Amino acid sequence: MLSLWLAAAAEHAPIHFENLGLRNYLFQFQTPLGLFQLRWYSLAYLAGIIAAYALVLKMIKAPGAPLAQRHADDLFFYCTLGVILGGRLGYATFYTGGDTGLPSLWAHPSELVKLWTGGMSFHGGLIGVLLAIGWVCWKNGLSFLRVADYVAVPVPLGMFFGRLANFVNGELWGRVAGPDVPWAIVFPSGGPLPRHPSQLYEALLEGLLLAIVMLALFWKTRSRWRPGLLVGTFALGIAVGRFVVEYFREPDAQLKTFAEQTGLSMGQWLTLPLMAVGLFFMVRALMRPPLGAVPSRVDDPASAA
Repeated sequence: MLSLWLAAAAEHAPIHFENLGLRNYLFQFQTPLGLFQLRWYSLAYLAGIIAAYALVLKMIKAPGAPLAQRHADDLFFYCTLGVILGGRLGYATFYTGGDTGLPSLWAHPSELVKLWTGGMSFHGGLIGVLLAIGWVCWKNGLSFLRVADYVAVPVPLGMFFGRLANFVNGELWGRVAGPDVPWAIVFPSGGPLPRHPSQLYEALLEGLLLAIVMLALFWKTRSRWRPGLLVGTFALGIAVGRFVVEYFREPDAQLKTFAEQTGLSMGQWLTLPLMAVGLFFMVRALMRPPLGAVPSRVDDPASAA
């Protein structure tokens, strides 16, 4: 695939998505109930959750952990529910519309559980995860902000996998690109003109790059001793990355008029409060003295508060 892409770019020839040899599923087979497909979109969420869980288990073994493994187990169960339910409900609220006057997914609730069809809102998933963290911390007497710091570190890995899956699905493509963008792609549902592969821009900017920054802060600095610094860095990083990429991403069809009238896309408007929150927590964390040494393992929930 990469060689084909590079060859087409070198010849300044349009790259057609169907020529890349991609498909939106790993395998498929027929069942009595119909065709079953294991789609990359579902695998991306699974890979992100497993990677995040494994990373947090490693992180809590380092000095300063605000939670123990039993808390991490509960946390990732509820965070998984928060990502799925929050992501779908957020997408239904902000990005869909129907003839009923309600967003179409709200008008047809059965569609909410069909994750394989695509359609997840980062902001909705974020709210779901925050609610999950709040529940686990309240139930176990843990520090919400310190636990959120640990959860924020692996989230960009999930973003990376998710955006790669969007690209493989040929969805959420970018705006029409000019002749000076030799890597632009003609997507099957995007018309005859080459477009920015904005899914890959997001995978690199909001995913890989931010993941490197978050991991470096956690392991190479004393950021975890400053409650809120990692949360703030993540919020600001993801917001700035999304704001920039939205200039290359085609607005959802039902929101084009909104973007034209306001000058910014829905995604950009939703990043502005996230930027403010990120800056607030970063400045707050840096203005306060770092925490002293705390036990590396938490056996008593009260000691983690």
